[in-house]
Amino acid sequence: MALSMKHSSIILFFASTLFLQVALGEITCENLPTNVCSFSISSSGKRCLLENSANEDGKLEYQCKTSEVIVANIAEYIETDECINSCGVDRNSVGISSDSLLEPQFTAKLCSPSCYRNCPNVVDLYFNLAAGEGVYLPDLCSKLRSSPHRAMIELLSSGAAATDASAPIASEDIIVGAPDISPASF
Repeated sequence: MALSMKHSSIILFFASTLFLQVALGEITCENLPTNVCSFSISSSGKRCLLENSANEDGKLEYQCKTSEVIVANIAEYIETDECINSCGVDRNSVGISSDSLLEPQFTAKLCSPSCYRNCPNVVDLYFNLAAGEGVYLPDLCSKLRSSPHRAMIELLSSGAAATDASAPIASEDIIVGAPDISPASF
């Protein structure tokens, strides 16, 4: 009898622990610290984005907000420092914008094997931003390997530079769900 009571207590303990982990593990963008907001994905699968506004004193305040951009097949995710560094992205990025695709150094890092093969969250985001500019990211990365200068000229002539690149892309303009990025596809 004492043995089964002990087993019941252990089972109840593990069930309670699991419930507590699930309850506390939910990611809500508005509850994230601003230093991990950018490139995070909420439990609902929506991208988090860093926004700024001036307070009463005129100083900029930063807040993490939930965007309307839904990420296919990824939820409850905070991007790793390794991917932030490998891909050349900045955790202090405000909003979601395709501006950085026009910078050759950034695009080279994004298309590098260490980013492209290992950081599906960042690649998915920029795949969709590039698509919004009429550019297919896998083709751009392939061209960068063979002819970096020509690839950037083609990117600039695609119309990406003709749009208001300083304005964040509206969530309804983003195509959700990049293709499965695997080492074989690079």
